[in-house]
Amino acid sequence: MSKTFDQAVESRRTYYAIGKDTKVSTEEVKKVVDHAVKFVPSAFNSQSARVVVLAGENHDKLWEIARETLRKIVPAEAFASTDEKINSFKNGAGTLLFFEDQAVVQGLQDAFPLYKDNFPIWSLQSSGMVQFTIWTALENLGLGASLQHYNPLIDDEVHSTWSLPDNWKLLGQMPFGHPLADPGAKEYSPLEARVKVFE
Repeated sequence: MSKTFDQAVESRRTYYAIGKDTKVSTEEVKKVVDHAVKFVPSAFNSQSARVVVLAGENHDKLWEIARETLRKIVPAEAFASTDEKINSFKNGAGTLLFFEDQAVVQGLQDAFPLYKDNFPIWSLQSSGMVQFTIWTALENLGLGASLQHYNPLIDDEVHSTWSLPDNWKLLGQMPFGHPLADPGAKEYSPLEARVKVFE
């Protein structure tokens, strides 16, 4: 049974316990990514979002990069919890890397100097919409996911390992896989303090 839009938004949650054993193929995930990247809006139709889909050994390699990068800066006596967290992400089936093409942003800044300071902000807003759309769609496929931010610590090695353009700015990593445990309870602040209506 397909979910309504509201149901899909409500069911999207952060899953840390994920596994590789999923019936969802990489091709199905790519279709979700393709759809979001094509149809999610962007300022001035800039289409600055870039997404890399990592699966199999490439997914594992990403989290080994993160692990070894953090090993260099996290005190040895405190590394166990970091190691455990990295393992939870590596245990998944794949990871999506979210980028924004800074060449596109710079081009808009040059073409429309009046809005120069706004284009980086609008770029981030567009990326957030892409991330949320994909995250919700992955939930609809029965996958659990979370959004991580090991950038900029891993940026250089990510770019060199997968030969990505220097002007692609890494903004987030989304490990996904078969959910192994329900997400924790979530509390919501009163809407009266967060939403105002003037008629």
